[in-house]
Amino acid sequence: MTSVKVTVFLFLLILLGYQPFYAQKNALDRKIKQTINGFQGSVWIYAKNLSDSKTYEFRADERVRTASTIKLAIMVEVFAQVAENKLNWNDKFILKNKTGGSGILGEFTEGTELDLKTLVNLMIVVSDNTATNMILDKIGTDAVNERMEKLGFRYTRALRKIGGGGEARIIREDNNRFFGIGVSTMREMGLLLEKLEKGEIISRQASNEMLSILRRQQYTDGIGRGLLDTTPVASKSGALDRLRSDVGIVYTRRGPIVIAITIDDMPWVLYNQENPGLKLIWKLSKILLESL
Repeated sequence: MTSVKVTVFLFLLILLGYQPFYAQKNALDRKIKQTINGFQGSVWIYAKNLSDSKTYEFRADERVRTASTIKLAIMVEVFAQVAENKLNWNDKFILKNKTGGSGILGEFTEGTELDLKTLVNLMIVVSDNTATNMILDKIGTDAVNERMEKLGFRYTRALRKIGGGGEARIIREDNNRFFGIGVSTMREMGLLLEKLEKGEIISRQASNEMLSILRRQQYTDGIGRGLLDTTPVASKSGALDRLRSDVGIVYTRRGPIVIAITIDDMPWVLYNQENPGLKLIWKLSKILLESL
């Protein structure tokens, strides 16, 4: 067989091998868009199976409001400062200036003493807004943003404390003031989770500890809804009046699958598990988990 024939033969083999992959990807794209079709709101998606690198993207590089998913970046900065001996997990904080919204510290008496480890756990596991602001009072939004930049994330930025104050230096750049407490893209949220899973954030030990906290997440009505206890999920959700967001890793039998979904511009304000945005995140994540 001549070299030309060998080249053509190999090319045909490669082409035939890719056909099922592209057919599957196109089928997934159709299913996702059929599910989104007619929904009153905007949708952004990034998903990746970390075992075989199969991905799905829908508006994955557009900037979105993070709501409380920015707390993932804040947690990273805390762990980094602990590793650099700038902070200690036993550092004490005095509860004051309680913030409304999610969390439990609003029920605590002002003046209560809490350590840093407790605040981080509350910030992630029950998305406590007061704990988040207490942490930001200590480390500052600019430190979070400098860390994200060092890690290679161009768009993931903390912009201010919850309820206002503590504004980042970049708040008036690139229309950042319209994004609330934080801004990111679905791709960057997904890549941040992927780096955690690979042990590339600070250290393997620190990455594992952060994933352990994310696995204790109490808000599981999006990505984690309906999954059996035998399928662990490490996630962080976010909610605003017209927004629902969820980013996480689902540990399936086929490998860990990163999913990041944001839904915004909804006409409904509904703070329970029947929120149409949460239901859509659930439906989309089921499709992605079955297909990737």
